[in-house]
Amino acid sequence: MSSFFTVPASQRKRKRSGADTPNNSSRKPSGASKPPSTSASRPSKKRQIRDEEISSDDDDSIDSASIVSTAESDDESVQDETEAEKRLRLAQQYLDNLRTETEEHGFDAAEIDRDYIAERLKSSVAETHGKLYRHIASSLALSSSLPIQFRHAFKSTTAVAICSPYVYTATKDVALIKWQLPESVINSVTGTTAKETNQEESRKPKQIRCVKGSTSRGVRKTDATYQGHIDSILCLAASPDGKFVATGGRDSRIVIWDAENLKPLRVFKHHRDSVNGLVFRRGTNQLYSCSSDRTIKLWSLDELTYVETLFGHQDEVVGIDALAYERCVSVGARDKSARLWKIIDETQLVFRGGGEGRIRRRRGDGDAQAEEERYVEGSIDCVCMVDEEYFVTGSDNGSLSLWSLFKKKPVFTVPLAHGLQPPIDPAKHSAEANPEPPKIPRQPYQVTALAGIPYSDTFFSGSWDGCIRAWKVSQDKKSMESVGMIGVEAAAETEDGAGVRLDDAETKTPFRGVVNSLAVYEKTSGREDESCVIVAGIGQEMRMGRWLKIKGRNAAVMFVIDREGKAKVNGES
Repeated sequence: MSSFFTVPASQRKRKRSGADTPNNSSRKPSGASKPPSTSASRPSKKRQIRDEEISSDDDDSIDSASIVSTAESDDESVQDETEAEKRLRLAQQYLDNLRTETEEHGFDAAEIDRDYIAERLKSSVAETHGKLYRHIASSLALSSSLPIQFRHAFKSTTAVAICSPYVYTATKDVALIKWQLPESVINSVTGTTAKETNQEESRKPKQIRCVKGSTSRGVRKTDATYQGHIDSILCLAASPDGKFVATGGRDSRIVIWDAENLKPLRVFKHHRDSVNGLVFRRGTNQLYSCSSDRTIKLWSLDELTYVETLFGHQDEVVGIDALAYERCVSVGARDKSARLWKIIDETQLVFRGGGEGRIRRRRGDGDAQAEEERYVEGSIDCVCMVDEEYFVTGSDNGSLSLWSLFKKKPVFTVPLAHGLQPPIDPAKHSAEANPEPPKIPRQPYQVTALAGIPYSDTFFSGSWDGCIRAWKVSQDKKSMESVGMIGVEAAAETEDGAGVRLDDAETKTPFRGVVNSLAVYEKTSGREDESCVIVAGIGQEMRMGRWLKIKGRNAAVMFVIDREGKAKVNGES
């Protein structure tokens, strides 16, 4: 994997004229040197030539970074080949790799003849350009998915992460647990038929290992070299290659663990306040972290070292997300802003929130004047990237907002995405014998977690209303709509002007608790019958505090969502 420290310093912060695609982000060999300039006009000319050389790589429709070439530098014929011959050789090798992969998965010739390789090529090109290219929301069987709960905690589950075939969970009682998905779940994700699986096998994940930190005061004060957490773990991320697991906590520490045996490899203490979010850049071991000290930091886990710090937020940073490009999106809670950081350009785009979630108008008896109820956005608490140009944020007033890099205000907003909380019971909040109903408007459910399937039109949101909701981004990327609730029959959904609400009196919720974290896994091998796995970390309290206490379980909930039909790729079914 490419690393920040394997490139020369002159190439790390170079401005780019084009879009920073993964092909553009490749560096020149470290042995290349710049000749001394003899006049003032030559540097601009050399810079222009170098940009033209970089932009010429964008003409390749094949993702050459994913092709493994063996002993290319040692072959004289490879060194003397032209650009056209190189593109032809890489394309042929890419097709050979696809054929080898299909043979390993046991696909027959009929499946290959159904344009399997063509679909993979389209998907590879679309993902290289960072565009939303898969439309799968309408093919998900949401209502038929049953909840599978597993737990090993006395306090709330604060974070979850998936790196197949393992699931990692973190809790407020300083515990990190590694689980293994059962074969029945893995086979359903990879498209194996029911006859090939053991019907009697349990679908509940099996605990592999558990490590706990220390909360004793002696360790906090005396042992500065303690390799672990000394306070609640708030966030968790697993590397794409399955080698590392990173955790961040209220103790302002980031602990890097060996994913195989959960042994600590390195402890970073660069943050000055609690670490609230962690995310790996897709396909690399580059790690992004956000903290209550208002900063975002970059780490290279190939060298287990710190890279740089990004400044800009005016309040604690509570959420962060990233995909394949060298950029990330963060949200800053009470500063009501989302910021997209372009790492190579050393620039940031600021998106301002703070709008009203909804205005309800009610008329009294004989009163013609309308009464207004406003749900103003007080903080942006979570973020999820749809593709490299669009992302979604969730707020404390229950709003979901779709943002574009080309517009400073939300493209579309869904107010009260999880509905309104039940009214206050006067008997429980008053000492009078026959109390009157309080004149307090019903409050919205706060959006506490977001997760999506990368480069697709589907993402999921969670709160404490007892279910996880699925959402769909329109093909023109100008609106969003609700697809349904996972594990809840469609007949139980009712429209209430601002979105879908769940009537607890008529429907039993799949679980009870606050959704503190969401993780989604889907194996994209091109088959039509694949499933996706969604894991939610739930608890009786919110991960950032204890200002909410509800009746529920401190556990993790898993849903295996099947596919009803063939999804659309690049708008084609």
